[in-house]
Amino acid sequence: MTVFRNPTPTVDIIIEMIDQPHRPILLIERKNPPPGWALPGGFVDYGETVEAAAIREAREEVSLEVELIEQFHVYSDPNRDERQHTLSIVFMAIAKGTPRAADDAKKVGFFELRELPKVLCFDHQQILQDYLRYRHYGIRPR
Repeated sequence: MTVFRNPTPTVDIIIEMIDQPHRPILLIERKNPPPGWALPGGFVDYGETVEAAAIREAREEVSLEVELIEQFHVYSDPNRDERQHTLSIVFMAIAKGTPRAADDAKKVGFFELRELPKVLCFDHQQILQDYLRYRHYGIRPR
């Protein structure tokens, strides 16, 4: 009998804080392994759309209601998450207000795209480099 294994779907959200000067990106410092800074996000629940998962994860991790602008890209490298093979649907979003760390987030921080933390989890450095390139040159990742 053949056993099929599939990647686990996740979402990540690039949240621009539109009520802050220079529209910084909101990142979380993870409470659980792997340590480091990351985009808010998480696993898609069974029966949930990826859009609903992104909105839920933003609410759970940073206590904000986000407006999803569009889907940015899908990242599916089997090595992107050391815990298991995941694929992430990344959304661009905007938000206003005061974020508060909750759920898997130890703390939150605002970061300019050109001044990101040194340690980013998973493939989030690549995601944000791709996003910077998109914002400045209109070039989407392949």
